[in-house]
Amino acid sequence: MVLSTKHQGIELGETRIDSPTDRDAVVLTRLGKKPVLKRSFGFLAILGFSCTSLITWEGSLVLFLAGLQNGGPAGVIYGYILVWIGTTSTFIVLSELVSMAPTSGGQYHWVSMLAPRSSQKILSYIAGWLTVTGWQAFFASGAFLNATMIQGLITLTHPEYIPPKNNWHGTLIYWGIVLFCVTINIGATWLLPKFEGVILILHVLGFFGIMIPLLTLGPHVSAADVFEVWVNAGGWQTQGLSFCVGVMGSVFAFIGGDGAIHMSEEIQNAAVVVPRSIMAGILINGSLGFGMVLTVLFRAGSIDDALAENPMYPFMAIFHNAVGSVGGASVMASLVMILGACATVSALASASRVLWAFSRDRGVPGWGVVSQISTRTSIPVYSIATTTAISILLSLVNIGSATAFNGVISISIAGLFASYLLVSILLLWRRCTGGILPPNSTPSELTNTVGTTLTWGPWKLPHVFGIANNAFCSLYLTFVFFFSFWPSFKDVTPMTMNWSILVTGFVTVFSAVYYVAWGRKTYKGPVIEI
Repeated sequence: MVLSTKHQGIELGETRIDSPTDRDAVVLTRLGKKPVLKRSFGFLAILGFSCTSLITWEGSLVLFLAGLQNGGPAGVIYGYILVWIGTTSTFIVLSELVSMAPTSGGQYHWVSMLAPRSSQKILSYIAGWLTVTGWQAFFASGAFLNATMIQGLITLTHPEYIPPKNNWHGTLIYWGIVLFCVTINIGATWLLPKFEGVILILHVLGFFGIMIPLLTLGPHVSAADVFEVWVNAGGWQTQGLSFCVGVMGSVFAFIGGDGAIHMSEEIQNAAVVVPRSIMAGILINGSLGFGMVLTVLFRAGSIDDALAENPMYPFMAIFHNAVGSVGGASVMASLVMILGACATVSALASASRVLWAFSRDRGVPGWGVVSQISTRTSIPVYSIATTTAISILLSLVNIGSATAFNGVISISIAGLFASYLLVSILLLWRRCTGGILPPNSTPSELTNTVGTTLTWGPWKLPHVFGIANNAFCSLYLTFVFFFSFWPSFKDVTPMTMNWSILVTGFVTVFSAVYYVAWGRKTYKGPVIEI
């Protein structure tokens, strides 16, 4: 079989292919994969997917307390700017990689194609487990945050409500959120692309629906109270160390940016559309998030009073204090909750796709079943069901201990950022050693998969700028990965401990044992299917 790319179309053997669907099939075939998923996402649909996966302004509201405790208002502002710049740099690197190899596997596929042959298999396997567990935890954390937000909304409207100590109320709501996500992902698969487009509109309009009441009705503070006040409530040795710990709140508000990448095999012209959508998404989300952070800090009033009124989610008390109405504050908080639930729909889609892709390449237990595709809907139903089952099992931990559950889902930052760091370092090495050929330099061969030549995709930075950005990205990701394991307070208790180091260690040991016992016999890296 001979593949060649032309400006006006694509030739496959002696047959000329001009259809966008066929063109996408040829691109995927050159990566050694058979096209089996339906490409139902265009640019606007996947832009909505990218924006609603990030939901940065909503996440900044939910998580800004972490930055206030360690950093204060000034720390929140400058930390947000740092994270926005670092995330943009990271997304540029991921965009270059997905343009080279637009597959649902994402990070583990890229590691396999970039790593030296001697370590290609093990490094790809590690990246696969990091990405899969990170996304499984991210979906669970999204469902958990939405469930507790609903409880916070109940507390706002019914102050007498006291959640039970065994957390079963929150767990039942969690199951309801998961059911909603499964319904959209399986029961209404045709709706998902349209759903993402509608939520993009709500995402933007909801921002103004909350910002305008806060700006016009909220109490005022001076610029000095925002840009010059630092806080070290965690009791760390220096303010700088406290700031570094508090930055993780903004990091979590930007997590999930690779969600669209794992939908690549369902996107039209993915090698171009995915980079454009995630870069547009970081621009839109970063701008909206920064505007919301400034608005809340200038119109928050007394944070201590907000914490006393609603310790679960003080932003709801800030809404109440600003508009002076429980009904108005409830509507504003409901907007955040609805958009959070919609983001969880996207999280399930991405988590299931990366699990499906890794199963297709025989990297997880039960890969033969999990990798199957529904013949009726052309979606990975078994991987969606497996992701759902994992989240339900994790929720049972919440009944026993919310602290233990938080420890389990905290691997979302460590796992995903470790996978980003691995591909960033390998890409930088390939860049500096000149191991990547210009686009279309091997038109008749497999490329950008295990054991083949590397070629750039249609989206990349020029050489010098690419190296500089790649180096900065690697430094930023190292910083985030290091501090993702730190607790919020210097004097640690079981309640305030950051258990992600334990969970990450457990996943590492489990995957290593599985690899030695079974995985090394079945996993060879991305399988060449053609």
